[in-house]
Amino acid sequence: MARSVTKDMTEGSPLKLIVGFFIPMLFGLLFQQLYNMADTIIVGKCLGVSALASVGATSSINFMIIGFCTGVCSGFSIPVAQKFGERNEKALRGFVANSGWLAAVFSVVMTTAVCLLCRKILLWMRTPEDIFNGAYAYIFVIFMGIPATYLYNMLSCTMRSLGDSTTPLVFLFFSSVLNVGLDFFSILVLGMGVEGAAWATVISQAVSGVLCLVYMKRKFTILKMQGDEWKPSRTYMRTLCGMGIPMGLQYSITAIGSIIVQASVNSLGSLAVASVTAGTKISAFFCCPFDALGSTMATFGGQNVGAKKLDRVDAGLRTGCMIGCIYALAALAVLWFFGRWIAMLFVDQGETQILDNARMFLVGNAAFYIPLVFVNAVRFMIQGLGYSRLAVIAGVCEMAARSFVGFCLVPVFGYAAVCIANPAAWICADLFLIPAYCHVMKDLRRIFKN
Repeated sequence: MARSVTKDMTEGSPLKLIVGFFIPMLFGLLFQQLYNMADTIIVGKCLGVSALASVGATSSINFMIIGFCTGVCSGFSIPVAQKFGERNEKALRGFVANSGWLAAVFSVVMTTAVCLLCRKILLWMRTPEDIFNGAYAYIFVIFMGIPATYLYNMLSCTMRSLGDSTTPLVFLFFSSVLNVGLDFFSILVLGMGVEGAAWATVISQAVSGVLCLVYMKRKFTILKMQGDEWKPSRTYMRTLCGMGIPMGLQYSITAIGSIIVQASVNSLGSLAVASVTAGTKISAFFCCPFDALGSTMATFGGQNVGAKKLDRVDAGLRTGCMIGCIYALAALAVLWFFGRWIAMLFVDQGETQILDNARMFLVGNAAFYIPLVFVNAVRFMIQGLGYSRLAVIAGVCEMAARSFVGFCLVPVFGYAAVCIANPAAWICADLFLIPAYCHVMKDLRRIFKN
């Protein structure tokens, strides 16, 4: 089996393998966040608070739709990782080919549907009138770029499932720099406003996806299709949908709670929206290690369950949680002391109310980063083991918690309640996920024993 650009995670020290996969994955996610942060910083500094709020008002619906795309692609990569662990190259290539067919269909259907509905969704979310047009202009372009989102995420997830988390990092670095350059060009030179920032994001991600495709065709000899391996297969598609759709729904169901919270924030006015926008962007950047940890657990779990090495699965999860908890404490310290200063990246220091609110949001979230460690590590490990439907239930738990905060607490306690929406969701998800993992491992040991 060709191993030049792939990595076998079924042999060797779990700590060394996890760290080796995690670090490039982390940098890749950090660069991906730079897409969003570059948009927000440049919009906030160059176009003002109203434009910043316009972008922020779309964040939850953006997460629901783009998160579904990302989740589906992550789910598609799980059978690939499992077949890689089994050393079954023919089935591996069949799953990759059928992932491509499904991604093409999903991208066309979703782009058409959400572009037609996004205005109605923004109205339902009670987007303030003074920022509505800017919000619509931004999110419509982002939704037009859904095919680019599928292209990049499907290819990068496939590479990661084969143990290569470094190559996507290289392409993301290039496209992040391109994103920043296009932001300045479209906003300052062309005067396109928030719509220009959206086009910069879409074009940059499309470039990253094309680069991944060219690289994979040249370097991943294990993926070179033979005979009719590229043809659509109902069997493969059924398995892929069984993995991908639940993972996509997990993101979308989770996002429904975020949309409800966002709608309640919108009702508090543009200043509250701008505060949450700045806080959310910063928090997303600081949460990249947790996302990287989750993707690492999914690949590690997928390969090792394919190789029937459940003891390594347990060892890998313990190692991942240890790494995550150490980082969570460090992140809390940084945001406690410097959260207000970091928020100045987005707004001028004269916007004291926004800066104070952003710090409150950041510290309120960071105080509960350890529960977030377990949400990501345990949920993605369960998905990697092939039980992706359980992740949907965890998403329902998060949605229920955020919905309760949005419907019941924000109208009473105002902005302070917004700051506890995410922690409440993470704790509720953990209450389900930890027992669920124990059940999954017990079930797998019974299956392998028989």
